[in-house]
Amino acid sequence: MEKQVTFKNNNLREKEVTMKKYPKFMVWCKTFGILSFMAVLAVSTGCTTMQGQATSQQKAMVATGVTNDWPTYNGSYAGDRFSRLDEITSRNVSSLRKTCTFDTGEKGTFQNGPVVVDGVIFLTTDVNTYAIDGATCEQKWKHIRDYSPHSWLGNNHGVAYLDGRLFRGSGDGHVYAIDAKTGRTVWDVSISDPKRGETIPLAPIAWNGMVFVGNAGGDTFGVTGHVYALSAMDGHTIWRFDTVPEAGPARATWPNASPENPPTGGATWTSYTIDTQNGILYIPTGNDAPDFVVALHPGKSLYTTSVLALDARTGRIAGYVQPVQDDQHDHDVAAAAALIVTRGGQQLALAAAKDGILYGIDRSEVRLDASVDAREKLAPQSLVIRYRAVTTTRDNLDTLLSTDKSVRFCPGAQGGSEWNGPAYNPTLNIVFVNATDWCTSVKLANPDTLRGQPGMPWTGSADPQAPFGRQDPKEMWGGWLTAFDADSGAARWKYHSSAPLLAAVTPTAGGLVFTGDLLGDVLAFDAASGKILWRDHVGNPMAAGVVSYEALGHQRIAVAAGKLSPLWPLESGTSRIIIFSLP
Repeated sequence: MEKQVTFKNNNLREKEVTMKKYPKFMVWCKTFGILSFMAVLAVSTGCTTMQGQATSQQKAMVATGVTNDWPTYNGSYAGDRFSRLDEITSRNVSSLRKTCTFDTGEKGTFQNGPVVVDGVIFLTTDVNTYAIDGATCEQKWKHIRDYSPHSWLGNNHGVAYLDGRLFRGSGDGHVYAIDAKTGRTVWDVSISDPKRGETIPLAPIAWNGMVFVGNAGGDTFGVTGHVYALSAMDGHTIWRFDTVPEAGPARATWPNASPENPPTGGATWTSYTIDTQNGILYIPTGNDAPDFVVALHPGKSLYTTSVLALDARTGRIAGYVQPVQDDQHDHDVAAAAALIVTRGGQQLALAAAKDGILYGIDRSEVRLDASVDAREKLAPQSLVIRYRAVTTTRDNLDTLLSTDKSVRFCPGAQGGSEWNGPAYNPTLNIVFVNATDWCTSVKLANPDTLRGQPGMPWTGSADPQAPFGRQDPKEMWGGWLTAFDADSGAARWKYHSSAPLLAAVTPTAGGLVFTGDLLGDVLAFDAASGKILWRDHVGNPMAAGVVSYEALGHQRIAVAAGKLSPLWPLESGTSRIIIFSLP
């Protein structure tokens, strides 16, 4: 029988509350973080390595990428989302059943990607962080950190985990650390200005004593993206990289910049990935702005709509590629790139963008000894696109937007791949991508009279009631899950949904692919053929995490279901986590 656990808001005054204690952790090790020559080198050159505690599961994940947990937003540092658990297979998945539900009692935006360590699930909402038992849904603690005024979207994508601590961002521009065992605040720092429209909704990633995080808000007047490496020990800034450099040749790619038309964009709001063997941090960046008025940002507008390769220890840039150029459709390269090595030996960064294309990007030529200071030199173009594969309907994208009439284009401003990106099954050499099929119509404001205001959207739409354009009625929307050959980008199979597919995609060693749709159905496909083998209705739209992990010796599938955001016309119940397992 399914067990349901519901949390009721008791208007607690304290900012954090310890609900229950964890079971005993496994044997701890004080040398986590110094696992290779590269990590030792990082310490010798000034990076802060936290002398904390690490479970054997974490050590295995860092050293080999193999774990029975789900310790990052995308499962591993490389972000391929592949679970090596195989208890649930194509032969027995039809017996999968709900074992319990954790209900937050909240109705806000829920785009969280759960993280699982030692069978404990960590999840976030806008102001709350929860720890729950991954087998029973029992709440262990709840951390509360409110702020005012709340951000408009109210979204948060999740936590990073390292050495017994959790790290997350907030809508008021803060990043803070929480003790994973007790739920107590460890440190809290401010890195962004919410009055300017800067927020921190992304799921950080933590490695080698550092927490990598950045700001959102790139559709807001004058806001540009910044990537930070913070000390996991106390939160101080180790380095900062500006995705729109303040000087140098990259800044020269903004020829029309002025106080009335400041460089805007290049924000980050989903998550990052790390090549831990080489110490390279991969960053996806958002669109330039005003979103729809290309006349105000002609040229490359570096480093927006790009994938960047940074030296994780110094923040210097070692490579870039700009898959989306001359953007006039709000087509961010938003989701984290999955770092893979294909069956054919290609070292790829797989990036699925809002423009409805999966980019297979060769990363084999990225060299840290070629990295540069972005304020002085252009980054090496050491990332090279090897293939482009279409993930959703693309229509009318070559037509210039107009001040005279509304122009409809697909994918729209909410289309393509959003905060959940590609997943990879190395056994089958298949890449899986979810995408939204939803079109937008935009009429431009007059560029000569367009004026921005700090803290307000800077999109260029002539309709003040629809700054991101008018979306088609939801009766016209849909979604696609496509399986691609990882070496060539050729489509293996496609699944069309009558609702957008925004949820994460998780392939497993059991030959399955799990995901969910906005109708509230969680789905399991045969990874090789695309046949639906199982589905279950969870009662809420699914646009967040889907994770595979082990608890009490058995594989579990946990899904997050709840409200999307004010941009999506869907009703929802309270945000919740639903756990499935075999009988």
